[in-house]
Amino acid sequence: MTASTIAIAPVGRDARVIGLVGLAHGVSHFFHLILAPLFPWLRDAFQLSYAELGLLMTAFFVVSGIGQALAGFVVDRIGAWTVLVAGVVFLLLSALVLAGAQSYPMLLAGSMLAGVGNSVFHPADYTLLNKRVSQPRLGHAFSVHGITGNLGWAAAPVFLAGIAGLSDWRTALACAAAVPAVVLALLLANRRLLHADEMRAAVATPKQGGAAAEGIFDFLRLPQVWLCFAFFFITALALAGIQSFAATGLRALYGMSLVWATSGYTAYMLASAAGMVWGGFLAAKATRHDRTIAIAFSFAGAMAMTIATGMVPAAVAVVLMGAVGFGAGIAGPSRDLLIRAAAPKNATGRVYGVVYSGLDSGLAVGPLLFGALMDAHRPAWVFVMIGVFQVLALATAVGVGANTFRRAAA
Repeated sequence: MTASTIAIAPVGRDARVIGLVGLAHGVSHFFHLILAPLFPWLRDAFQLSYAELGLLMTAFFVVSGIGQALAGFVVDRIGAWTVLVAGVVFLLLSALVLAGAQSYPMLLAGSMLAGVGNSVFHPADYTLLNKRVSQPRLGHAFSVHGITGNLGWAAAPVFLAGIAGLSDWRTALACAAAVPAVVLALLLANRRLLHADEMRAAVATPKQGGAAAEGIFDFLRLPQVWLCFAFFFITALALAGIQSFAATGLRALYGMSLVWATSGYTAYMLASAAGMVWGGFLAAKATRHDRTIAIAFSFAGAMAMTIATGMVPAAVAVVLMGAVGFGAGIAGPSRDLLIRAAAPKNATGRVYGVVYSGLDSGLAVGPLLFGALMDAHRPAWVFVMIGVFQVLALATAVGVGANTFRRAAA
């Protein structure tokens, strides 16, 4: 398929591609929380400490982070559709292993299998979207991709804890296996739509001359690639603080009830999804995506710092949590287009793989940092650091944009 064909693709075809890739992305985020909602049941069933439960999550993100960097090379070599299908299969297997686990090592193995499955989604998803969606609709495609991820996070606790409460944790995990099974069937049914022939040509061989003579690791020499990695690592640190300890921090700082504190996190997630919708329209019109990110994160950081003062009413703090999420959501589509512009031609999968491994790295390290702040009885510093990390992320985004702009001008 030629570039001109992609540029005038029917809306319906683009919508199907975006929907399928977004659905797969939602499943990967669902499996981020495949175990966390079941911790109360697992703790009693296996007599585990909180440290052992936490290690299950750390193992997931460490394996996913390493695998994600490697998966990008595989995507560029054999194609994104094949790798995406393999990732869904691994998620399905992980749920079955976890459902049948008879010991802690089996739980650990199941969590690591889920990490392997999760590792493929960002390099495979973004390669598919970049190659199979018309360029004018990419901002909306990245917006939907981010929203489905948030929906996966939101659905997992309700699904798993709900079924475990009605039955048991093994049944919940067995039912969770049906989620990737359905997506796998849809991907196989739409193979012709997603299996892009031009992906085979994306990997240059040394005999093709010119730019094709570049080595597969040459992209690692580009400063913008590592700035993008730093951007994701820093934003993931902030996200880890929000996911892990925002509710606990709100309770300690404002004396909120558990319901009110949890509603603060809910406000963040819902507003983040709304921000991504608007961010998709902004990204579709903008040419300097780093500026959109800078404004959005400046706003989100200011809101987090306001929460940290502890001087606003509790209800206002919940609203401000929504404002933090809205700012982060607006930045999402522009962030993905910024990376697309920074990626060298023919290295899309590798760049997204390496860059997004920063996300897993931050999610693995963040809970340790914010947990230490809570152990030190510093709930205000949870929100201070969330704001600080968003400001630091702003600086890296501007650095990526400036570097990319200079490279394009040259």
